[in-house]
Amino acid sequence: MITIAAGIIMLGILVFIHEFGHFCVAKMSGVKVLKFSLGFGPRLFSKTWGETEYMICAVPLGGYVQMLGEGGDENGETDELTEEEKARSYAAKSPGQRMAIIAAGPLMNLVLPFVILPLAFMIGVNLPAFLDREPCIGFVAPESVAANAGFASGDCIEAVNGISVSSWNEANKKLISLAGSGLRFEVLRSGEKVELTIPVEESNLEFQSLGLFPDQPARIGGLAPNMPAAQAGMEKNDLIISIGEHEISSWYDLKNAIQKTRGQPVPVVVERNGERLEFTVTPERDDRGDDYLIGIAPAQDVVMKRFGPLKAVAAGAERTYDLIELTVVFVQKLFSGHVSTKNIGGPITVVQIAGQAAQTDVSSILTVLAFLSIQLGILNLLPIPILDGGHLFFNLFELVFRRPLSVRTREIAQQIGLVLLIMLMVVAFYNDIVRIFMG
Repeated sequence: MITIAAGIIMLGILVFIHEFGHFCVAKMSGVKVLKFSLGFGPRLFSKTWGETEYMICAVPLGGYVQMLGEGGDENGETDELTEEEKARSYAAKSPGQRMAIIAAGPLMNLVLPFVILPLAFMIGVNLPAFLDREPCIGFVAPESVAANAGFASGDCIEAVNGISVSSWNEANKKLISLAGSGLRFEVLRSGEKVELTIPVEESNLEFQSLGLFPDQPARIGGLAPNMPAAQAGMEKNDLIISIGEHEISSWYDLKNAIQKTRGQPVPVVVERNGERLEFTVTPERDDRGDDYLIGIAPAQDVVMKRFGPLKAVAAGAERTYDLIELTVVFVQKLFSGHVSTKNIGGPITVVQIAGQAAQTDVSSILTVLAFLSIQLGILNLLPIPILDGGHLFFNLFELVFRRPLSVRTREIAQQIGLVLLIMLMVVAFYNDIVRIFMG
């Protein structure tokens, strides 16, 4: 419940920022704002200040700003208005003014990361240490795309499609930009250069999807209470050396070794403060009855990055540009069919991500807020009639052809847009549910 509540609050902040952009530019343009709502559906709270009714509604998946002379509903552009009301009507404003009002919402979402990410870098951001390291493979998932391409543990990636990469971070960025293209890797293996290729139909946005993982020592970072490892006496920072007859050289060796126990007691050897200790552990089945677990989590090797004000602004801006580029590329590849719709996350995933971040530290909260804000901003700029991008297109049409689309044409377009959006939401909710129930 705490995760859900925290996630909804963070989502509400992003929606508020978005709608506040519309609201401010509408006010500056002299448009009368009738309603400012966070959420949809039945009102939970309502208060009128001045000429605007401010509301919090029951469904926290969005919000809206209703302006005088907007749309075809009550107080819309088809209603009879007095001369004074016409002067303050959204419909009476020029196409350029209307476009500024529409664009203000998503632009506020895109500007927000430039403000909050520098704050995160001044506070200090924990990032996975491997991102700045040489992109050497610690594990290749069996029967994965990478395994079929011939990758092996210990390979170090030197170039992707002819462009040199010196870190996991650089390699990740290159992989994202090449999604939907054939991939040609130059790797160093035991002192010799080897070229490996992945065909276009099997390329993906991230290394994990290809089956490639960085080195991850089998060091315990956390133990679940009342689970076999904790009950046996194992502790945080223990380095697992073996499970039964299986030698353990990385975290990725653990799953196979644990499953082979079939729930029978097994000796586990760990290294603690330079000393080797042995424990007897009896793995337990998970709730679905599919896997055996002992209740441990890996120790994450992270590096704290903290900067002074000027360097924090530069680092925050660079990170914002990277996130915007990643999102734009993802959307392009999604619509071109080069990225599977399985990668789409819905409101449940958003709330989970936001809720988990809200229970960590301030810098993590700011980082996740920035990431989700960019997603919301770019999503709303898509040229789908019911979204801000669709309304921008309508007004651009009027600006170019000197005449507006008819109300009926816009209504039909918005109905089509609504159907497309519902289809997208169905896919997103389906993916969310699959992730929850199928792990």
